[in-house]
Amino acid sequence: MAENVPAVEDEESVYGGNKVQPCSATPMSQQWKVEEGKRNTTKLSEMLGLEDFFSLKVWRASMAELIGTAVFVFALDTIVISTYETQTKTPKLIMSFLIAVTTTIVLLAINPISGGHINPAITLAAALVGLISISRAVIYILAQCIGAVLGALALKAVVNSTIEEAFSLGGCTLNVIVPGPNGPIMFGLGTSQALWLEIICTFVLLFASIWIAFDLRQAKALGRIAVLSIIGIVVGLLVFISTTLTAAKGYAGAGMNPARCLGPAIVRGGHLWTGHWVFWAGPGIASVAFYLYTKIIPNQYFHAEGYKHDFLYILKAIFASDHVHNK
Repeated sequence: MAENVPAVEDEESVYGGNKVQPCSATPMSQQWKVEEGKRNTTKLSEMLGLEDFFSLKVWRASMAELIGTAVFVFALDTIVISTYETQTKTPKLIMSFLIAVTTTIVLLAINPISGGHINPAITLAAALVGLISISRAVIYILAQCIGAVLGALALKAVVNSTIEEAFSLGGCTLNVIVPGPNGPIMFGLGTSQALWLEIICTFVLLFASIWIAFDLRQAKALGRIAVLSIIGIVVGLLVFISTTLTAAKGYAGAGMNPARCLGPAIVRGGHLWTGHWVFWAGPGIASVAFYLYTKIIPNQYFHAEGYKHDFLYILKAIFASDHVHNK
C-alpha cells in the first residue's frame, strides 16, 4: 500500500546497501540512566539530611542539646548523691521525684530550640521515625555525649574525693566491689538482668511519653508543658521502679540515657566501665523496637505526616538507587 512506502529513500537503500539499525544502548538511554541516578542520589541525600552537616542552624540547635545535657547530668548526679548522703528514710522516692522535676525543667528550657532530646535513645527513635534526619541525629548525639562529659567534670570540680569515690560521681553502675572479711565482695546486678531492665524501661519511656511528643495530634491537643511534664513523670517513675524492683546494692538503676552514663564513666573511670555497653545496647534495642511498633499500628493512629526521613523510606531509596545503577 502507498502509505507503507517511505517518502524519501536513504542513500544505502538506493545503492543496494543495508540500512544501519540503531543500537539497543544508545547515548540517549545512557544519559537517561545518568539523570535517573542523579535524581535518586539527590533524593537519598535529602532523606539522610546531609545538608544538616553544613547548616549553622542545626549546629546552633545542637548547642542547646550540649548545654542541656550538661546541666541535666550535673543536676541528676547531684540529686543521686545528695539523697543518699542526707540519709533520709525514703531516698529512692525523693530521688525519683526530684529527677522527674529536673527532667521537666530542662526539657522546657531547650525544647523550643532543639526539640529537647538530651538522650541518644530519644534522638535515635526520632531519626528512625523520621522526625529528624540521620545527619541531625549524629550531630545531636555527639553534642549530648560532650555535654554529659562536661556535666560530670563540673560535678567532679565541686565534690570532694571521698564523695566522688563513694558515689562514683552518681554514674551508672551494675555492681560495686567492697572489701570483706575474706576478701573483696561484689554487690550488684547480673549483666543479662540489667540489659533486660534497660530495654524494658527505655521502651516504656518511649511508648508512654515520647510517643505523645512524636504524635502531632496528641502533642497539639495537650500542649508543650503538659507533654514535657508527662515525660518527666514517666522518667521519675521508671527510676523508682528500677531501683526498688531489684533492691540490689551496687546497682544504680536503669540508665535509659547512654550519654548520662558515658559522662561519669569517662571522668571517673574504674568500675563504671564494667558492663557499660549495657547502657548503650539496651536503649538502642528499645529505640528500634519502638520504631517497629510505630510501623505495625494502623497509620490513622499515628499522626506523623511529612516525616520524610523515615528509616524505611531511606532503605527503599537506597535499593532504588542500586537498581538503577545495575541496569
